[in-house]
Amino acid sequence: MKNKIEPQVTLVGAGPGDPDLLTIKGAKALAEANVVLYDALANEELLSYAPKKALRIFVGKRKGCHEYTQDQINQLIVDNALTYGNVVRLKGGDPFIFGRGSEEIEFVESFGIPTFVVPGISSSIAVPASQGISLTKRGVSESFWVITGTTSARKLSADVALAAQSTATVVILMGMSKLDQIVALFQKESKGEMPVAIIQNGTTPEEKVGIGTIDTIQRVVADNNLSSPAIIVIGEVVGDSKKSVGFYKELRSNHNKVLVYGKE
Repeated sequence: MKNKIEPQVTLVGAGPGDPDLLTIKGAKALAEANVVLYDALANEELLSYAPKKALRIFVGKRKGCHEYTQDQINQLIVDNALTYGNVVRLKGGDPFIFGRGSEEIEFVESFGIPTFVVPGISSSIAVPASQGISLTKRGVSESFWVITGTTSARKLSADVALAAQSTATVVILMGMSKLDQIVALFQKESKGEMPVAIIQNGTTPEEKVGIGTIDTIQRVVADNNLSSPAIIVIGEVVGDSKKSVGFYKELRSNHNKVLVYGKE
């Protein structure tokens, strides 16, 4: 008599890119998976934590190239849980920070399948931290915004304009295609000298960093071919990081990894 299949789904945050930044709980969840559905931003090295016999299904999305639609991914999760039992949905960063994790959980639970969530280290915090950028700092920044640069309607979030009026650090994910609009909003608030960091492929060996100001960052991006996936960090903390003593000169000297423009 076959063992009865007990379906369950666990959303696991894969962290910002460095496989060592997966949580211990996430590794334990992967070790018990029968199926792993993983995103483009989830480091494939993490699949080694899953049993060799586990199915591995890539469901990643990149700009202009979607392996599956979100509706198809939702159904794949359910179908595999009902067929194979324990499914791990491995998602880059944290599943609930612009990861559509709540949508997937709601869909799975509508079939009566038990769900669990293992939070991940969000790229919005970890990637700036890896460059010594503290999103909050006493006397410099009392808060920070984390905003999607591109909404489901493919437009820039209206929250960016509100954030530009504040004194908070602003972290924008999925915003490279809207960089011109973002710059214009901050210039409108007379913040042309505000420091900006753009960190591409953060915490990975392919990491590239551009440092400038609102007025120079577009040139930094063009000259150094910075592109998605990248995080945009805007605020005084960019120029007041833990590397503040000779910060820009120090970065500029390391051209093979860090690319800087507009500061001496």
